[in-house]
Amino acid sequence: MRYQIPYIDREQMIEVDRLMIDKYQITLLQMMEHAGENLAKLVRLKAKDIDQARILVFCGNGNNGGGGLVAARYLVNWGFTVKIITVGENSKRKATPKQHLQTLEQMNAKIFTIGSENLDQLLSETDVIIDAVIGYGLSGRLSTELDNLISTVNKSSDKLVIALDAPSGLDVSTGFQGNALHADATLTLALPKSGLIEQGSGKYVGQLYLADIGVPSQLYSEMGLQFTNPFLTSSVLKRTNQDVFEPVNL
Repeated sequence: MRYQIPYIDREQMIEVDRLMIDKYQITLLQMMEHAGENLAKLVRLKAKDIDQARILVFCGNGNNGGGGLVAARYLVNWGFTVKIITVGENSKRKATPKQHLQTLEQMNAKIFTIGSENLDQLLSETDVIIDAVIGYGLSGRLSTELDNLISTVNKSSDKLVIALDAPSGLDVSTGFQGNALHADATLTLALPKSGLIEQGSGKYVGQLYLADIGVPSQLYSEMGLQFTNPFLTSSVLKRTNQDVFEPVNL
């Protein structure tokens, strides 16, 4: 089955999140769980030909980072070798991502902070990189820390890189603006973002996937977005051309 799905910008996605929380009482914890589980399943699928894949997860201190932490939890449980690097000040980590981080700490997961370990060494011991640092929230210039991190990761061209929602550094409304992470695949959430298909963005996005995070179809109708809910047979879809997505067998 093939689905034509509309693209939205940052402001529209902010409204989707607001309505889910304020009107439909769907919590960030629930949304992150859906996002992280689908990300973990996609990583498992993409890494199926890598023997004993070693995974390095970069997690920001916002909601995108929370999704990355959920994915890390699933991958640890499934038996993958997983290391987690938290990006940004721990004191600024939002409450829900902090809860997911505390769960991983209780699981004795391997968690590092930027600068606490040799990043080049960690990258050399990695097969798969998960980018869950910024997501759709980027507006304006990158911090020096993030700019340097992206440049360092981009030098590891032999790694499989999968981004959550959007590659770090890419503006989801307008597309490429400056330094951005080169992903082999991007799992965007709820609806695809218009900046992911802007001219020049493709080499950063890689193969584009779309994941269900439990948005009620009625919510989209309220926003004037009319389309058939595409997640009947799979919670993850793969883009085959500009407007068409097909279910993925996870």
